[in-house]
Parts: sequence; C-alpha cells; structure tokens
Amino acid sequence: MAFLFIFFPVVMAALAVLIPSDRWRPWLLPAAGTLHAALTGAALARQAPLSPTAWLALDPLGKVILLVVSLLFLFCSYYAAGYLRNRGERPNRVFCVCLLAFLGIASLVAWSRHLGLLWVAIEGTTLVTAPLIFFNHTQRSIEATWKYMVVGSVGIALALLGTFFLAYAALHAGHEASLMVHNLVQHAPDLSKPWLHAAFVLLLVGYGTKMGLAPMHTWKPDAYGEAPGVVGAILAGGVTSCAFLALLRAYHLCVAAGESAYVSRLLLLMGLLSMVVASLFMVGQRDMKRMLAYSSVEHMGILVLGLGLGAPALFGTLLHVVNNGLTKGILFLSAGNIHRAFNSKSTEQVSGAMRRLPLSGTLFLVGFLAITGSPPFGPFISEFMILNGTFTTGRAAIGALFLILLLVVFIGMGATVLKIVQGRPSFAARSTPYRDSVLTGAPMLGLLALVVLIGVALPAPLAALLTDAVRYLEGRP
Repeated sequence: MAFLFIFFPVVMAALAVLIPSDRWRPWLLPAAGTLHAALTGAALARQAPLSPTAWLALDPLGKVILLVVSLLFLFCSYYAAGYLRNRGERPNRVFCVCLLAFLGIASLVAWSRHLGLLWVAIEGTTLVTAPLIFFNHTQRSIEATWKYMVVGSVGIALALLGTFFLAYAALHAGHEASLMVHNLVQHAPDLSKPWLHAAFVLLLVGYGTKMGLAPMHTWKPDAYGEAPGVVGAILAGGVTSCAFLALLRAYHLCVAAGESAYVSRLLLLMGLLSMVVASLFMVGQRDMKRMLAYSSVEHMGILVLGLGLGAPALFGTLLHVVNNGLTKGILFLSAGNIHRAFNSKSTEQVSGAMRRLPLSGTLFLVGFLAITGSPPFGPFISEFMILNGTFTTGRAAIGALFLILLLVVFIGMGATVLKIVQGRPSFAARSTPYRDSVLTGAPMLGLLALVVLIGVALPAPLAALLTDAVRYLEGRP
C-alpha cells in the first residue's frame, strides 16, 4: 500500500508534464488530493501488524503526519485549481508537478521506518517546494528561494551527520550499525550515551532548521513572504510537520534509551527561544505574510516545548500538529486572496479587507483568533493541554512564561490583523478585478469546519489515533 501512496502522485506529476494546457492541468491537483485522502482514510482504518524489518510501514506517528499532510493538501489542491485559473499569465506546469511531487514525497516521509530513507525524503520536500516559492519570478522571490535552499542545506547536512552518529552509537555498543527504527529502539538502552547525545543535538538543530526553529528560522520570513498563499500553507503545515516527525523519531529513541531528562532540557530551551524570538518580531510587523511566518516560528516552538514536557503534554503536542496544519491553511489561503485583491501585503496599503473581500477578510480574522488559542477553536484545546503539562510536571515558571508569550503574540499579531481587516479599502484596491470564488473560498471554510469540530468535540477516531501515537512514543503497548 505504501507504494501506492508514493507512486500515484508521481504518475500524476508525469501527466502534468504531458498535458499541454495550462487551463486543464491544475485539475490534476484536486483529483490527486481527493484520491490521496481516500487512501489515507483506508490506511488509517486498516489494522495491519507493524513489520520490524519493513523500510516502509505506517506506525502511529506516521499516521498522524500522513493525516495532516493529506487533509491540508486536499483543501489546498482545490484552492490551487482556482488560484491558477486566476493566474493565467503564468505557466503552471512546474507548479503543478512540484505540488504533486510534494504529495508523494511527504507520504514517503510518513511511511519511512528507516532513518536514512527518512532523511532523503525530508530533503526531497525541500527540493520540490523550492520552485514553488519562485513561482512569481520576482527578484525578492528568487532571493527567498536561494535562502531557503542554502539554510536548508546546512540544516539537512547536520541532520545527516546526526543520523551517522546514531548508527555509530549502535556500532560502538556492539550492535549492527542499523538505521531501522525498530532495531535502534530495541537496542536503545545499550547505545553509547555520548554518541547518542551528540546525535540528538545535531538532529535537533538539523531538522529544527527545516521546521524553522529559532535561531535557524531566518529563511522563513522571506520564503513565506514571497511565496503564493497556497505554497505558504503547504510549507507551514506540511513541510514543517514532516520535519517534526523526524524529531519525534529522535525523541522516541532517546526516551527508549532512558535519556528523556537530557533531551527534555534541550527541547524546552529551543521551544522557549523560538517563542520569544517570534513574539519580538511579531510586534509591529507590517507585512501580513511575514507575520504568519513568525507565527509559524512560534508554533514550532510550542510543539518542541510540548515534546520537552514529556508524557503529560504529548497528547496535546500531537493534537497541536493537526491544529497548526489546518489553521495555517486558513490563514495563508485567506492572506493570499487579500494579497491578490490589494496587490500588496503591507498594512500601509491593505485595509478594509472585510469590506473588499467579505469571506477572505472574515476568515483571516477568524484564523487569527484560532491560531492564537481562542476558544472554541482546536488550537485552544491543544495549547491548554500543553500549558497544563507545564504545571503537571512542576514547571510553573515555564507555564507562566508560556502564557506571557502567548499574550504578547496575541497583542502583536492582533494589531496587524485588525489594521488589515478594519477600515475602508482604497480606491485602487476597490478597482482591482479579484473577487472571492467558490474554489478559493470553499477550501478555507472546509478547514475552518475541521478546526471548530476539533475545538468543540474532538472526534473519537482522531483521539484514538493520537492516543496510540502517545503510547508508541512512550514505549507502551
């Protein structure tokens, strides 16, 4: 089944190359997204035994990431069809091919049970998303693309070195230098502790760069700021989730080795640092897409912080992966629509978005409330669980700082969002031809429905999936 997930998007990408019409080619995206979502539903419902020797197998952690990627791509694919119809002046062959390739490679990330193959797949997500950032072919977009590639290359090189260190940690302990997840976890108590510690640091910095953790986040404001809204959604909800899976693998191994205290200190430090940096740059931010980039830095910090808290916050952390991916989709898609309508993403030129684009403007405001942890949206539940984890583990000071940073982000982000959605649009903005359509509006409503559903009544299948993932992380049957 794994090969179906990986290769059918490749086949669709090949079709995208062959189809000559820029008008009809984008419809391959929703076709692929719908089929992938159906396959994901079947894979999650399937109760197959986990083979310890299989390079490709879907364990509970992989299921969570596969679900996030599949849902996000499903809604983004329909949006992309509408978006590309409005961008008829630009050829879309490369755009469609890269999006479809991302779907296949992200699926490979979720299915990988070999850390070397996982490394290859995560680097693949970078390579296929880089051309998407360059879609507008402006000077700033090419600079952002190169920055994304260069910084990402440094990060992935460090992650590769960390992966080698894991293999040597096993070899040093007298075991086979295997990178299979099962073998490493099975022999985890015997692994060389100095080599394991060094490996985790390198993996945290390496894959943290892919996530956009501070201080390795420098590529994020430029890439998110210059990429189309739909690409920003894929980056913020898809690529970062794939990188976080790699970090979850490293965490799982260290917990099995009895080194949870060591990794906890590092994760808490990196999580808080990212939240602090994001909150500082969020205040007074005038570019709405760069604001969303710093919001992503903040939420990667929340994920890492929750992971560092351990067992009491793991359920909330994994739930936040889902919430962040879906909510970022709402924000980036609505921001993309506003950008198109106003021909600007600066608060100096964008105002009255709710009057100019009632649907996109309203959803941009609602998305802001959701991502900042306001009830009744899903992020409120997951952030509350993580906050509760700080007090459960006796880290009241971290909990207090967590609350303060959330408040600073709410105020800073709110000041920018309110400038955008309130007021009256300028005459130039009212004169642009762009309007919300079914294809560019309905996907945002679908994402919002899921975010509200999670916040109001967490679906039992999702709760069961996350519970299984927590048990897997903790090494419980």
